[in-house]
Amino acid sequence: MVNNQIKAGHRFGYSMKIGLSLPQAGVNATRENVIKFAQAAEKENFDSLWVLERLLYPINPQTKYPSTADGIMPEEWKNIYDPINLLIFVAAITNKILLGTGVLDVPFHNPVVLGREFATLDVLSQGRTIVGLGIGWLKDEYQTSNIPFENRGARQTEFLEAMKRVWTDDVVEFHGKFYNIPASKIGPKPVQKPHPKILLGGFSPKTFQRIAKYANGWLGVVGASIEQLGQIIQAIRQEVEKAGKNPDEFEMSTLAHPHVNQTSLGENRMPMTGTIEEIGSDIAKLKEVGFNRVVLSGSAGKGFSVEKRIELAKDLSKFAN
Repeated sequence: MVNNQIKAGHRFGYSMKIGLSLPQAGVNATRENVIKFAQAAEKENFDSLWVLERLLYPINPQTKYPSTADGIMPEEWKNIYDPINLLIFVAAITNKILLGTGVLDVPFHNPVVLGREFATLDVLSQGRTIVGLGIGWLKDEYQTSNIPFENRGARQTEFLEAMKRVWTDDVVEFHGKFYNIPASKIGPKPVQKPHPKILLGGFSPKTFQRIAKYANGWLGVVGASIEQLGQIIQAIRQEVEKAGKNPDEFEMSTLAHPHVNQTSLGENRMPMTGTIEEIGSDIAKLKEVGFNRVVLSGSAGKGFSVEKRIELAKDLSKFAN
């Protein structure tokens, strides 16, 4: 399977892009750091800047956080900027770097409101928007949004259909199970035509089908196995082909949180951990299995500095060539 994935990765013929997550959460999410980081990232020719969405930091969460062994969310998420407002601010202080959401969870939004927010961002940034969407995992956020946890996949499907009409139709009208839009004029329309690229997060076969039908790519997360991520890419490509589309035109991006160690962690290390060289080898593997963008997040706690994060990203980007 690995050999097939490597061949598939080479078949894309792309150059690996490196995106960076903005200092959006915690004590270091200051106005000054946002400005300094965004402008430094653009100056160094990084591909894109990314934000996430978190409605709540529950005191007694109903759902464990899936990305840590203890199920506890990062402490810095107790204080987090609104993603769309942050990107609009960053759009005003940059000129060319792309601006992505990784991800916004559609069940907590209205397709008309979010569609207009993304269109506004696309107009004000002159076509730099990447729309990353998910369905969420934290039951507390569903509760506060007064949305049932069940049928969230079906809700996302209908949301995508409705929001794309908001972006593309002169007269927008939609009638579904979850959303209804009476015949209306809704603007502005996005600069990008027919609309900004949509990347969906998720790991289920139904998500892969939605990607093939409604989106322009996938936004994954680096976990325990890069090989498994490569297998998912192949599954998505198969669904895209079934839908009669060209899989080479679909973007495969992933979020990654590098943990740098001064000495090697050995053969049993987790991906994106270890020395610069070891993490760099993981980035090279991500390209081999078919990714064309890696979004590097970074520490929001003690020891954070704009300079350190930019320098680390520059060091790691050398392995993406």
